[in-house]
Amino acid sequence: MLGFELMDWIIILGYLIGITVIGTWAARRVKSAASYFIGDRKFGKWMMMFFMFGSGTHSDQAVSVAAKTYQSGVSGIWYQWQWLFVTPFYWLIAPVFRRMRAVTTGDYFEHRYGPSVSVLYAMIAMIQFTLMIGMMLKGTGAMVEAISGGRINETVAMIIMTMMFVTYGIAGGMNAAIVTDFIQGILTIFFSFLLLPFALDKVGGMNGLRESIQNPTMLKIVAPREITAFYIAIIALNALIGWVTQPHTMAVCAAGKSEMEGRIGVTFGMFGKRICTIAWMLTGLCAVVLYTTKPDPVDKVYGMMARELLPTIAPGLIGLFIACMLASVMSSCDAFMVASAGLFTENLYKKIIGRSHDEKHYVLVGRLSSLVVVASGILFAMALESVVRGLEIFWTVAAMMGIAFWVGLFWRRATVAGAWAGTLGSFAVLLFTSRIAFGEYEIWDFNMRLSHFLPAFMLYEGTLLLSWQMVFYLSIGFVLLVVVSLFTRPVSSMQLDSLYECLRTPITSDEPETKPFTLPERVTPASRQVLFNHPDFEIPKPTLVGIAGFLGSWIIVAALIGVVYWIMAQV
Repeated sequence: MLGFELMDWIIILGYLIGITVIGTWAARRVKSAASYFIGDRKFGKWMMMFFMFGSGTHSDQAVSVAAKTYQSGVSGIWYQWQWLFVTPFYWLIAPVFRRMRAVTTGDYFEHRYGPSVSVLYAMIAMIQFTLMIGMMLKGTGAMVEAISGGRINETVAMIIMTMMFVTYGIAGGMNAAIVTDFIQGILTIFFSFLLLPFALDKVGGMNGLRESIQNPTMLKIVAPREITAFYIAIIALNALIGWVTQPHTMAVCAAGKSEMEGRIGVTFGMFGKRICTIAWMLTGLCAVVLYTTKPDPVDKVYGMMARELLPTIAPGLIGLFIACMLASVMSSCDAFMVASAGLFTENLYKKIIGRSHDEKHYVLVGRLSSLVVVASGILFAMALESVVRGLEIFWTVAAMMGIAFWVGLFWRRATVAGAWAGTLGSFAVLLFTSRIAFGEYEIWDFNMRLSHFLPAFMLYEGTLLLSWQMVFYLSIGFVLLVVVSLFTRPVSSMQLDSLYECLRTPITSDEPETKPFTLPERVTPASRQVLFNHPDFEIPKPTLVGIAGFLGSWIIVAALIGVVYWIMAQV
């Protein structure tokens, strides 16, 4: 039975049928384009927490962290924990997204800069979605192939998963994504911890790890040469810059009933993921002991452990593991698919075709466009060499428009030309410092041609470190945006005034849905309260709730790092 027992198949099929029925049932709530793309903003704290956890946590992340830990040791945890230092900022930025009263992040770029920058963002965001979906399918497909002992090809696994989440995602939109993510988020927690106790038992617990791992570097959370403190700091900065322009960020921050729902949902939903990352890292560390011969590719190490350990414990555990794994990836892919539909429809299609059609027409367009993004993701997954490499590509692309977002949020002088220059300049530096090839045909390889001219501290095994590549494209992008903005025509004061009035005006109780960046009738704009009383800067004074949540989040960050250091002290 393709390497699985009958009980495993019963559990897997039961999950797939059940989640599809629940997701398509949510389609009855789709009454308009807004309800399809943003879910009518009616969800409470718990639903928002599990929505954020479910959409932001998926099996390819477990694969990448375990694989990187297997290669580099405990420091591999930073391949997901790079966002650990970003998490406190979620508490501050989530209300900003909610106050935009927008459907997509592209709406922000349109109202801040204009239609051309909104179109630029939509195109880059669609690329992001392709990368994200492809990366998730690649990681999960590799795991299914490993668990089945090669009897199920990873491509077949990817296609089957895609058919399932596309079915309810297209039907129910964001409502379906949020409802199913509540269930799938719970299963993702099981997925993250199910394998760990059996893996630790197999290697003899912490004592077994201590006796078996002879290289002390493998047990350091900050490793010399590759994943250094500088490396961690830069990828965390890149993550903060890029997170706000990840296309699904608007939905996870703004689908709740109020600003507090968004704050609690996005912040504490992600702290749940940070805890799961510890389990993935420890599982990868166990693999160092179990597999002295390196699997090819290392993406399969997580699935290999499941195949070898779980059937010896109890019947059906493999089925439960796969069901939880599928939940972790499908809960993200459905949200990304719907968000991509919103981007294409609101920020590309309506600008080209116009707004003369009814709501059903735009929902249909969104559904069809999401199919194209998913198909592109499958093609990317087939061409991807490894999940770790896919993750690195996504990090870089995600940050391309982040500079324009942040600078435009706080500096009124940022212009349309500056946003274009900063974004295209960052892209140019990224491509220049990378390898560009189509199949066997190579166009450019920076490391082969120029890396030997760089100082040794910028290189790892003769290759430009990812952290320094990020320094280059972020610095050039920021400088270009500022310099070009100073010498080009400013955005009109009237346009900026209406935008910042909306951003500083809190959401009222039971506030009706309005057009993006439009205050409801009878809502008076809040007064301007800024840190620096300068006409060009819009840096708001923090509130007591904002400060308390921000500092409390940093305490949780410190506690999680302390837990990992304590665990490593036991090894």
